[in-house]
Amino acid sequence: MAVDPLLKQAQGVWETLAAVPVSFPPVGGLNVVTSPASQLAPPSWAGIVVLGESAIVTAPTDRDAQVLRGLLAVMATSSLTSSEAVRAVLPVTEVLGPAVLGYVSRDGFRPAPADRSVEQLASGHPDLMALVKSVSPEDAGESGMDEITSAAFVVREGADVVAAAGFQVWPAAAAHLCVLTAPGERGRGLARQVASVAVAQALADGLLPQWRARPMASRNVARALGFRELGSQLSIRLDQEELHLAG
Repeated sequence: MAVDPLLKQAQGVWETLAAVPVSFPPVGGLNVVTSPASQLAPPSWAGIVVLGESAIVTAPTDRDAQVLRGLLAVMATSSLTSSEAVRAVLPVTEVLGPAVLGYVSRDGFRPAPADRSVEQLASGHPDLMALVKSVSPEDAGESGMDEITSAAFVVREGADVVAAAGFQVWPAAAAHLCVLTAPGERGRGLARQVASVAVAQALADGLLPQWRARPMASRNVARALGFRELGSQLSIRLDQEELHLAG
C-alpha cells in the first residue's frame, strides 16, 4: 500500500505530542500508552487521536491505560472519537471535542483570491485583542487567537480589525491555525482571506499547517484552501472509581 506523505507527517505531530514513544499502528489498529505529560488532552484526562484508519490513545496512569486498552479494543477505529460511542463503553464525565483534523501540503494549497488588503500585526497587538474581546468567550477559546506565536494577518473595516488569522508553532514543525471573524462580518469570505495568508506563511516557514475544527463553517473554510480531513481528536475525563470497576 502506498504511503500518504501528508498522513505520515500528521501522525508524526501527534506521536510527538504524546510525550512518550508511541506510533500509529497499521490500518485498523490502536495503541494505548501511559503518558501523564501527554498533550493529546488536558492533564489527568485521556486523549484519543485517529488519523487515517489507526489511532493512538494516551492515559494518565498505567491502570487507566490497561482498562482503556481492553475496553476500546472492541470498538471500530472510526468510532473512537465519537463521544456517544465512547460514552457507551466508558464512564465519561466530561469531553472536549470531537474535532476534525485537517492538513495541507504545499502542492495541495489553494490560496484565496486577494480580494481584500491583508495587514500584518504583531501577536498581542491591541487592535487584534480588541477583536478577541468583542466575541463570546466560547468563540475566543475556539479560535485560539490570543495564543498565536506567529504574526497576525488581519482585515479591517475602517479602523477595526474584523477578521484575523495566525498560527501556533507546535512540536514536530506543525503550524496550528487560528482564525477569528467578528460575528457581524461572517459569511463574507474574510476568514478564508486571512487564513490563506497565514497558511502561505506557515508553508514558507517550512511548517505543516494544521486546521482543527468542530463547526462546519470552519471546516468549509479549510476545505476551500485545500486542507484534507485526515482524522479527528477527542479528549475525555473519566470517573476513576467507575473506570476501575469496569476494568
